[in-house]
Amino acid sequence: MIFVLSRLMLACLLLPLLWTAAHAQAVSFPELSSPVPGHQDITYLDLAKMVVPDLAAGDDGFYKGSAPIEMRHIIDGDEGGLPPESINLPNAAVLPIKTGGKDRLTMLFDLGQAQDSAEGFAVLALYDLTGKPRLLDAVNVATDRNSYFRDPGKLALGPGDDALITMSMHFNSSQGYVSTILILVRDDRFEPIDRIDTFDENVCTYKRTQDLTFQTQGDEPYAAIKVTVTDATAPSGESCEEAAPQAASHDISVTYHWDASKSRYVADSDAFEKLSAENEKRF
Repeated sequence: MIFVLSRLMLACLLLPLLWTAAHAQAVSFPELSSPVPGHQDITYLDLAKMVVPDLAAGDDGFYKGSAPIEMRHIIDGDEGGLPPESINLPNAAVLPIKTGGKDRLTMLFDLGQAQDSAEGFAVLALYDLTGKPRLLDAVNVATDRNSYFRDPGKLALGPGDDALITMSMHFNSSQGYVSTILILVRDDRFEPIDRIDTFDENVCTYKRTQDLTFQTQGDEPYAAIKVTVTDATAPSGESCEEAAPQAASHDISVTYHWDASKSRYVADSDAFEKLSAENEKRF
């Protein structure tokens, strides 16, 4: 009996030291004309019009508008891309979060890309729905053509705080380019934690993928975040002119800790910067 109790006590002591894997969080895509749950007099279109003031339903099922409100880019500040000349929006991604112990709603609007631009324009918006709905913050999170919430779309940093995870990407015939952004929501404002660039290839002789996983540990004041890129190469087995590489897989991990003196998350290595530089050589 004493042995069992000792084992139980040890397990309880070690529990805060264990990494918790991130689980998928439900991102929804409601019809913009539908009411926001708990707010029958407010629709998602009402919230969207705080970002694109003249947004309105078109005859083709899309929502039409012109320019969004002014906003900064989450990574590049004032140096982000331009919105398209006209907006045709089919829907928006919706994800509830917590920040500072308060319930908030986030929406991601992929507005498309301006003519002759290689980069899209995607708005991540933060709303307070207590009382009269308010737009608290809005940023452009696009770093490539198409932007989404990742799966998972958020990470629990503690009982009252979540981090968000967005991604931008595009593909060509044999290559896939993905940029992932970790975002902290603090004082009702979006703050970047880091950008992680990955690169996939699918050619005759092999397929090489770089997949991300997320884990958290602790919660004072914000959990540490461990991000792992699994870089895996698998021979195709096809008959090709070039010799196939051997199967291989290795993990590249970076852990982000909250630095109270700097009031931001700090990475424990530059491994992802090196990975990005290596990937660029394969473009």
